[in-house]
Amino acid sequence: MHELSIAVAVVEQVEEAVRDRGRAVESLTLRIGELAGVVPEALEFSFGLAAEGTALAGARLLIETVEARGRCEGCGREAATGMPPVLWCAGCGAPLTLLGGRELEIVRLTLAEGPAEEPRPAPSGPPVRDEEASHVPHR
Repeated sequence: MHELSIAVAVVEQVEEAVRDRGRAVESLTLRIGELAGVVPEALEFSFGLAAEGTALAGARLLIETVEARGRCEGCGREAATGMPPVLWCAGCGAPLTLLGGRELEIVRLTLAEGPAEEPRPAPSGPPVRDEEASHVPHR
């Protein structure tokens, strides 16, 4: 699931951008093209994990989907490519040049009014061994 690596990269970029502001992120809007190969539901889940303990913890992730569009090399007609994409012109059969649909962009960031809460420290005490943490016995 590459959505987790995308979510981690987005969180890192936003954290860097808001580091000096001392405020939590309320919402984050991403623009994602339908040909970007990103599953929005998986990205939303991954974002929640990646944001834990950061200025983005609890932030709403908003996703704007961009329709894939192409322009015909032959007749100049512009049209949606659909999903899965049809990369030739329905009118004349010439190949299409993609105009959009592969986007993956941070487009908007809304900061909370008050200061960001401090991330919670990790629990103290000895680390838990795998055998203790799992309900499945090890062999």
